[in-house]
Amino acid sequence: MNSKRENAAPKAAAGFSAVVRGRVQGVGYRYFVLECARALGLSGYVRNLPGGAVNVVAAGPRESLERLLESLHRGPFLARVDDIAVAWAPPSAPQGEFHIRS
Repeated sequence: MNSKRENAAPKAAAGFSAVVRGRVQGVGYRYFVLECARALGLSGYVRNLPGGAVNVVAAGPRESLERLLESLHRGPFLARVDDIAVAWAPPSAPQGEFHIRS
């Protein structure tokens, strides 16, 4: 049930940080995440981590974040996702357009 307060909440009402493990570097995974997150209107970033994992930090409406998370499990054609560790929290991603961070 939505209350008036929830409807008036800012767009970035939820957030998560996820570490994606598997074959997710060198297969276009970050660009896949970038396209999905921008299509969903989310803010945040995606970056490679040492050891071959990818970190995704995203903020926006909870429903859109859940859709992004579903996409993270799928990944692009050449990727293989073995595990995703997700920590839900209040939004900590910078506002603005989703981007790839070095």
